[in-house]
Amino acid sequence: MKTTGDQQLVKRINRSVLLRLIRSQPGLSRAQAASQSGLTKSTVSSAVRELIDEGWLSESEVSVASVSTPPSGSGRPSTPLQINARSRGLIGLEVAVGCLRVVGVSLLGEVLWSTEAPLTHADPDRVCQQAAHLIGLAHVELNRLPVLLSGVGIGLPGAFDDATGTVRFAPNLGWRNVEFMQRMRAALHVAGLPEVPLHIQNEADTAALSEYEFASNEGDSALIFVTCDVGVGAGIVINDRLFTGTQGMAGEIGHSILQFGGPLCSCGRNGCAEAFIGARALARDLNQFGNLEQAGQYLGMLIQNLWTTFNPGALVVGGSSCVKYPELMAIAQQTLKAFAANADMAAPILRPARYGLLAAAVGAAGLVLHQYLRPMHPSAARAALVNPTRREPARQLPSHSPQALQLSTRQLSI
Repeated sequence: MKTTGDQQLVKRINRSVLLRLIRSQPGLSRAQAASQSGLTKSTVSSAVRELIDEGWLSESEVSVASVSTPPSGSGRPSTPLQINARSRGLIGLEVAVGCLRVVGVSLLGEVLWSTEAPLTHADPDRVCQQAAHLIGLAHVELNRLPVLLSGVGIGLPGAFDDATGTVRFAPNLGWRNVEFMQRMRAALHVAGLPEVPLHIQNEADTAALSEYEFASNEGDSALIFVTCDVGVGAGIVINDRLFTGTQGMAGEIGHSILQFGGPLCSCGRNGCAEAFIGARALARDLNQFGNLEQAGQYLGMLIQNLWTTFNPGALVVGGSSCVKYPELMAIAQQTLKAFAANADMAAPILRPARYGLLAAAVGAAGLVLHQYLRPMHPSAARAALVNPTRREPARQLPSHSPQALQLSTRQLSI
């Protein structure tokens, strides 16, 4: 029997349940957390003490009435708990087609430090070296606060296969089947980064997590983030998980066909969405037509297809093109309304990214938190450590819904 391993797994589950509960309901007492999570009071007490000692949680000086306080009010007041936004932090980096953006953020998504640098070369090894240098700068800044680094996340402009650590498809960088995780881990080790979890995903996926992990959207059945840049992509969250597909290809909407025999796309096909609403196509439309009416309509068409496919609770649009051309989103919204009216339906509301151009980088930091808070997810078990010399083999763990996760915790609390 693997009693020790099982106990460690259950301990991780208990911690994640408490962190997610207190994050969604700050100010809960230990007794309230035990009541709402289904964990025993002794389990909660032990886990909370560890989480406070490790800097994940903090206690307020203001007392609140506990659920265990008798009606007479004679019980001892309880201390409210909250996520510690000052002790631990995360680093997120976006590899864009023309630049690198890096941020240091708190566990609650507050941007503590950020910078941007031009991408000096598209060669994968040189990208990793430049990225590791910027991540090192962010780590220095977090240390000055001081904030303990809990993990590093990276968003890439292509399809990333989490099972193999390989970038399958990134046409705007000229990458196909690039073993990026191994290169990045080695570059970070050379740069002297501490041993922390490293997670990588498509930049549209990480942008979606900037909204999902650091906003009030957790619990939505689906959230979609559409990013418009040189490339076009969608980050999709369904039932509390990133939907990435078998080989990380889910959400590559920039290469869905909108017109048979249309303009040539960077991927080699004709009529892709990117050929109509990518940054190069937008510049072409402005030169040819003097406006973005056609591009905005194609964006609206693309979003309408996502809407009818996933029926998301939140639709967010971001990327440098939306910042540079704000009318693009307005035209897309009008187009979406027209499609909805034809079906006698109310159109969903598009909203801009709350972190602007930092969305993918902030969400990359959020990817670390997303995986940490879901220990039953396979990719969480495969978290790669920055220091390859001390990496331990990953255990393959089954995936469960949040409801099943909480049920498992109630049954196995220790």
